Amino acid sequence: MDEDQEDGDVTTLRGLQRTIREMYGEKDAARGAEATFLWLAEEFGELATALRSGTHEELSLEMADVLAWLATLANIRGVDLSAAVRRKYGAGCPGCGASPCSCDPAEKP
Repeated sequence: MDEDQEDGDVTTLRGLQRTIREMYGEKDAARGAEATFLWLAEEFGELATALRSGTHEELSLEMADVLAWLATLANIRGVDLSAAVRRKYGAGCPGCGASPCSCDPAEKP
């Protein structure tokens, strides 16, 4: 998929960020990063509840919400999530460099 197609596809990080920016950009900018982070934290709480006792549908929708609020925060702060993920994970595990990871399971890679 070329970059132009990726920009319009909500199932890619770049496309999600663009869709969120187009849908909510003005409201998000007015809210700011700190308030947006609080909304993201609230969504993590809802995700925790869905993990504990939700249906598969509730879990998947809460995961989508967390991803959307993360994209919102990235938009506000000018972070291209696609580029950031590529830099951090594109060459393998950031800890050991291997794929699959060969880090000690007790350690955070």
